[in-house]
Amino acid sequence: MKAGRVRSGRGALVILSLILASAGALRLGSGIGVALANSSTESAAPLNCPVPPAALAAALTGREAEVRTKEVAVADRMAALALADAAIDKRMMELQTAEADLKKTLTIADGAAEKDIIRLVAVYEAMRPADAATLFQTMAPEFAAGFLGRMRPDSAAAVLSGMKPDKAYSISVLIAGRNALAPKG
Repeated sequence: MKAGRVRSGRGALVILSLILASAGALRLGSGIGVALANSSTESAAPLNCPVPPAALAAALTGREAEVRTKEVAVADRMAALALADAAIDKRMMELQTAEADLKKTLTIADGAAEKDIIRLVAVYEAMRPADAATLFQTMAPEFAAGFLGRMRPDSAAAVLSGMKPDKAYSISVLIAGRNALAPKG
């Protein structure tokens, strides 16, 4: 039943669209005719403008000179800024190169220092505990704690047992407390 039903009003919309389109075409056509008629009657001669007063001409000429002076100043400033920018870029590249070289040097130095410390720890571990204890007894507690903290526990225990109790205690406190403030998480 729905298939046979014809919608009413569709034809009215088509007719209304045609009327509006033809009205627009008529308006467009009438404007073209008037424009063509006006263009054929006018001559191609330029409009005659009155000569500007001398004061106005002088003011405009002065203003034009000021504008040219400002343009030159702006161009000079832009050139100076371009030179400064180039110098800054060059300096930044030099600084980045120097920073990379410094990092490389620090890495080499840190590696060498670490190798030296590892070698010293191995030497202290290879010593007789009594001799190592005598040596550690003369060291500053902070310095001795650094070495004892890196030694194997059995070697460190043998060295600490050969030291005077107060010195062994101070070194033990330093070893135990060196990571006390480290974040836990």
